[in-house]
Amino acid sequence: MNVVFHKSFEKTVKKLPPKVKQKMIERLSLFSDDPLNRQFRNHALNTPYKGSYSIDITGNYRAIYELIDDNTALFTHIGTHSQLYR
Repeated sequence: MNVVFHKSFEKTVKKLPPKVKQKMIERLSLFSDDPLNRQFRNHALNTPYKGSYSIDITGNYRAIYELIDDNTALFTHIGTHSQLYR
């Protein structure tokens, strides 16, 4: 799976704690090899992210993506559960 990033995703990543940033890099590398790996708890979302999916980065951090085509995921948001689902 090809992984691409939205500008706002990249801006948010710059503000993440170093440990979370490192974990995100590891997880997205695994995601590109096997997007349906059970450890991601990959699932579809409802409003306000209808049409998007979420994966676990850490116990509290999530990354949200949209499928652009069968082989490309556009990551649009990253943050804690409470930041993303207010």
